[in-house]
Amino acid sequence: MVDEMLKQGGVYRENQTVVERVMDSNDLERERGITILAKNTAVQYGDVKINIVDTPGHADFGGEVERILKMVNGVILLVDAAEGPMPQTRFVLSRALELGHRVIVVVNKIDRPDQRIYEVVDEVLELLLDLDATEEQLDSPMLFCSARQGIASFAPDVPGTDLRPLFDTIVDYIPAPEADADAPFQMLVSSVDYNEFVGRIAIGRIERGTLHQNQEISVCNFHGDRPPEKAKAVSLYQFEGLSRQPVTEASAGNIIALSGIGDITIGDTICAAQSPEPLPFVKISAPTMEMTFSVNDSPFAGREGKYVTSRNLRDRLMRETLKDVSLRISETDSTDSYHVAGRGEMHLSILIETMRREGYEFQVSPPRVLYQEIDGKKCEPIERLVVDVPENAVGPVIEKMGARKGELLEMTPVGKRMKLEFLVPSRGLFGYRNEFLTDTRGEGIMASVFDRYAPFKGEVSRRLTGSLVAFETGESVAYGLFNAQDRGALFIGPGVPVYAGMIVGVSPKSEDIAVNICKKKQLTNMRASGSDDALRLISPRNLSLEQCLEFLADDELLEVTPKTMRLRKRLLDHGERMRARASKTGK
Repeated sequence: MVDEMLKQGGVYRENQTVVERVMDSNDLERERGITILAKNTAVQYGDVKINIVDTPGHADFGGEVERILKMVNGVILLVDAAEGPMPQTRFVLSRALELGHRVIVVVNKIDRPDQRIYEVVDEVLELLLDLDATEEQLDSPMLFCSARQGIASFAPDVPGTDLRPLFDTIVDYIPAPEADADAPFQMLVSSVDYNEFVGRIAIGRIERGTLHQNQEISVCNFHGDRPPEKAKAVSLYQFEGLSRQPVTEASAGNIIALSGIGDITIGDTICAAQSPEPLPFVKISAPTMEMTFSVNDSPFAGREGKYVTSRNLRDRLMRETLKDVSLRISETDSTDSYHVAGRGEMHLSILIETMRREGYEFQVSPPRVLYQEIDGKKCEPIERLVVDVPENAVGPVIEKMGARKGELLEMTPVGKRMKLEFLVPSRGLFGYRNEFLTDTRGEGIMASVFDRYAPFKGEVSRRLTGSLVAFETGESVAYGLFNAQDRGALFIGPGVPVYAGMIVGVSPKSEDIAVNICKKKQLTNMRASGSDDALRLISPRNLSLEQCLEFLADDELLEVTPKTMRLRKRLLDHGERMRARASKTGK
């Protein structure tokens, strides 16, 4: 949708080659097909400049949406004409309605063969009612688009020819910023970018006044965390299309980027030097999940990474908190490890993947939920899960959700498929995605979002399978792998360096099994018939980062380096693991 708005807003030349999903400029965003970071752009429609902020749709990146809501005057609610409102739609929309933003409902992908436009319209209206929308918000204009074709119309039966109806609706319905250009300068920092040449770059909308290049300014915080600090506006930029244009002054209502302030953070207010008046910042929802990041201490530590020390790890994590307001970093008893709390597995896995691509080497623990004590009761985070599955997969999904303490709320037929809605503990979803894809033969769609904290639901078994653990250090050999593959599914092939305590496969049994995959065939001077037949190895399972995190048991860790990811036991020595297990079970 943003691609077409930029194209029809005159950002590109007629003969210019255009990349699809141009706003998803991050490598990870392109690979995964999702938006991770909120980004600014602007188009010129007639005499009006329209600032656009493209935000993520995935619930784990809700913090990106929350922090920019103070920067906009209205929102476009984009809903799929077949899928309808998703769980994360509810979360993001509720935040926009709380701030009183005007909403333009856009039903997209009306050209899909499985579209159900009229049912989706009813679902959107029901969602607005559930979220206590005002009468004005309930009367929000509704458009019907096909972003791929670049068309919009006011009626689903009358196809449009371009996006003019959408641009006209934005100009007519979304109010222009009400700001006093003559008052003292004031701007709330909603985003922070980083450039190695100029340092941190503050991004936000000017609430009032005018800012000139090299003007003396004051930086203050609404919560009074630190006294006002003096600074200078070294460079100013305004967003024009896909680029930042340097300007010498900017007035109220414009979204600008500003460099020259060394320790600026999201939520700070930049004011005129003579009148430091901080603005309140929207409260960011607390994290629900935590992992422990620690220095890699495996036998292969330091071989592949560029940044391997605890200082490197701490500096990188602290730097991430400057631009990700929903991330929390806390110290542990050890100087080599840190607790990292985020919104979900996807949120934390993106951080892990980003760090390993930058050359960091470290290890992470299994994800765990953050409990709270409410009215004297231990409470845990509950997710609202929506699954869209074929009719023949409903039974297995309900059965698995029941075992994970899930509560079925709603069951709606959608053509030949069923849409199920559950309330399930966050920890009940650990490791479920692979099972879900297996149960639905890859045809199921699942999406979840944090709903609330509720009393503890009881124990949920994390994993019913055990691990195949390497017994000695060396290099995997075809002969050893051939003998080990009868015990379970392997994760590695021949010629891979392994160390004692490294996990090389999964066992169908509940306990771990030690296997010697470095064992070579002993040569003798006698040859028997059939003894030299070629060994047939089953192809190993290659696990993605998310699958590795889902696989981890409580006594296991994931070793992350720029080149490889290795699953391992916390205790590498086989004898120590046996003693720890005996003391735990009392046998």
